[in-house]
Amino acid sequence: MILMSSINNLSVQQLRQAANLKEKIVALENQLAQLLGASTKVATNSAPKKKGGMSAAGRAAIVAAQKLRWAKIKAGNGKPSAPAAKVAAPAKKKSGMSAAGRAAVVAAQKARWAKIKDGKAPSPFAKVVAPAKKVAAPVKKKFVFSAAAKAKLSALAKARWAKIKAAKK
Repeated sequence: MILMSSINNLSVQQLRQAANLKEKIVALENQLAQLLGASTKVATNSAPKKKGGMSAAGRAAIVAAQKLRWAKIKAGNGKPSAPAAKVAAPAKKKSGMSAAGRAAVVAAQKARWAKIKDGKAPSPFAKVVAPAKKVAAPVKKKFVFSAAAKAKLSALAKARWAKIKAAKK
């Protein structure tokens, strides 16, 4: 890297030569990047971009609002004032059941309990007796191949595979 003090001591002709060399270096680096398949260009000596941040107008608005808050606090003998109480909106009526609907439910429930007391309907709290378990049927005997049947099956399978192999050749 060239030091700043050495640049100050160069003549105009030497500075032009240095600039030409720098351009050649950049061109060669770009060619090298193309040969190597690099998708990014060679980095230049530029400052990184500032990300995010706040505009001057936005910052000024925040400062003004903060000064206003402090002015209100200082006007009240240095004590922060309690936030203003919000006016309470009238309480919303809870969505519920109308009187007629409630009366219908009560009447149905009374009729249900009347049937239970008369014995015409089972009680919801009565224990349910499980039905008697059925006796399991005797287990059938498992089917078993005889030795002759096994041999015949094996011979048929071998013949089928031999036929498949012969067809592939």
